[in-house]
Amino acid sequence: MEWKPDRTLNKPIYKQIVTYIEEGISSGTFLPESMLPSERALAQELQVNRSTVVAAYEELQSLGIVERKKGSGTRISTDIWGISHKRIPNWGRYVEDGSFLPNLPLIQRIRKETQKNDLINLASGELAPNLFPVDQFRKILSKQPFIGHLGYDHPQGNETLRNTIASHVKKYKNIDANENSILITSGAQQAIHLIVQCLLKPGDAVAIEDPSYCFSLPIFQSAGIRTFLLPVDKHGINPDDLVELHKKHRIRMVFLNPDHQNPTGTVLSLDRRKKMLELSTEFGIPIIEDDPYSMTSYSGEVNPTLKSIEQDGNVLYVSSLSKIVASGLRIGWVIGPQQVIQRLADAKQQVDFGHSVFPQWIANEFLGSGSFHTHITLLRNELNIRRDRLVSSLNELLRDKVEFLVPNGGIHLWCKLHSDINEDHLLEESMKRGLAFVPGSILGTKKAHVRLTFGRGDMNSIQEGVSRFAEALKLFE
Repeated sequence: MEWKPDRTLNKPIYKQIVTYIEEGISSGTFLPESMLPSERALAQELQVNRSTVVAAYEELQSLGIVERKKGSGTRISTDIWGISHKRIPNWGRYVEDGSFLPNLPLIQRIRKETQKNDLINLASGELAPNLFPVDQFRKILSKQPFIGHLGYDHPQGNETLRNTIASHVKKYKNIDANENSILITSGAQQAIHLIVQCLLKPGDAVAIEDPSYCFSLPIFQSAGIRTFLLPVDKHGINPDDLVELHKKHRIRMVFLNPDHQNPTGTVLSLDRRKKMLELSTEFGIPIIEDDPYSMTSYSGEVNPTLKSIEQDGNVLYVSSLSKIVASGLRIGWVIGPQQVIQRLADAKQQVDFGHSVFPQWIANEFLGSGSFHTHITLLRNELNIRRDRLVSSLNELLRDKVEFLVPNGGIHLWCKLHSDINEDHLLEESMKRGLAFVPGSILGTKKAHVRLTFGRGDMNSIQEGVSRFAEALKLFE
């Protein structure tokens, strides 16, 4: 065998062996019923471990390409082409080769674990079911008949809802918008996906916060985008860091979560907001303002958004109802220049032919009613109580082992562990005790940090969750 695996490729050796044998079968180098070299012989010939050859032969067997019998060796399947000369597609390879990357394995693991009913979930970034405005929705559904058509709606979303959102952001956030400058999306995450796919190209450099929810998203890597980090302190990111990054990498776009940032809970100071807008205008860099939490401010005072104080149209404003009403409603929006909104709307229409009419109708009825203000006031109070319970539990059980900034809004608390602990191992021990949280490494470069989310838990589960966390932490002392 003249072929040898290429150790410089970013592809496992056993996968290269599988590919070589598959191609050899297609070209006629390996004929049906012919014997393949023994595991030991092929390992010696290719100068690889025997376990590598075993892994390759096992994958070929799982695909029906080879037959293996103990004591008889490995041969090409006698029915590899089937009666109709067909082969089974290698779905495993298709799954691995797709350009849209999967979530990080640890994120997949956490999501799987959080499906268990007996697990205390301080990981998922959503509200508890008892914080949803269920009664208000029931009233809408029972008293207000659906008025509208059931066909495809406007590419940018229902016009009535877009007008309602324009009134909503003007009232609560002093943002000037109209129906033509708004696109309805399936939550904020779809908005970010559309922005990345439509407004950036492979090789572009973007700046994101560190730590940041965006750090965990594979969409940048899938699109071939280079990400550079802006460290977050107690006042948010430092605009001077953007200047340095832009000098080195020519930043094309900045993604910011200015209010009650995920995961740190910090608020970007007003001076830094103004400075970021100045830099945006100076360098011509658009800012993507992701604002899921500003309405949760426990004091009721909503900080001026970047969008509300800009004057040059440099900000694309993204928000949703996921963190303040109900995550399952899947209503988000982007506000920006009309030509950008039309471009994003065209892409969204290619994906799903526009948003479903029913959640748009419910969202419109709820946002346009007095029930929304009542709900958001209650939500702020409830989140404040849950935050206090988490803080008091941490102070009681882990006073000298963690430190954190107490957030004034949002649903997350960012903890720094005093010991140099591998937070992934800590998560494993915590899940054995029925607790899930998010390790800091998923959200950025900082080690020995964890994110505890209190929006989903009730008072008892929050305290019990901290107790289980403390038990797991003791193992690493």
